Amino acid sequence: MGVTRTPRERWIEEGLRALADAGPDAVRVEVLAKRLGVTKGGFYGAFADRGALLTALLETWEREATDDVLERVEREGGSPATRARRAGALTFSDDRLLPIDLAVRDWARRDPDVAERLRRVDNRRMDLLREAIGQSVTDPDEIEARSLLAFCTAIGSHFLVADHRGRSRDDILARATEILFGPAR
Repeated sequence: MGVTRTPRERWIEEGLRALADAGPDAVRVEVLAKRLGVTKGGFYGAFADRGALLTALLETWEREATDDVLERVEREGGSPATRARRAGALTFSDDRLLPIDLAVRDWARRDPDVAERLRRVDNRRMDLLREAIGQSVTDPDEIEARSLLAFCTAIGSHFLVADHRGRSRDDILARATEILFGPAR
């Protein structure tokens, strides 16, 4: 009877948790093996080295953060603004994708290859915003500016800790979204 190996997907899942919790330096074979309750020898049956695991983490994040989100958004339909709002909610208010996204953004500040992958993901997200905002705005400069503001709001709201003078953060974000996209339909 052969030895049961820890599936590649489990290493990736645990690696994504470590990345989200503490960044790429926390993605260590020994640490992941301990968290999985296995020996680190099994790691090398799934990956050539730590670099291959880091690449797999980024590939998984990119697929989930773009392809999977956009597929769900299209499947559920709605107006372009509704689809853009849904994509933002799936990406930036999710307990899984948001922490990984923020960790990748931090990592991209120090690694040009990660920065290039992040640029690719962000460009796909911006395209969705341009399409949504372009449904009600015709000026290309305004479309670009509103798209940028919408994206900055989605990301920046996770870093800003300011009070809103008696209003809730959710109320202010809803109003900002309405200003950028128009009333929800």
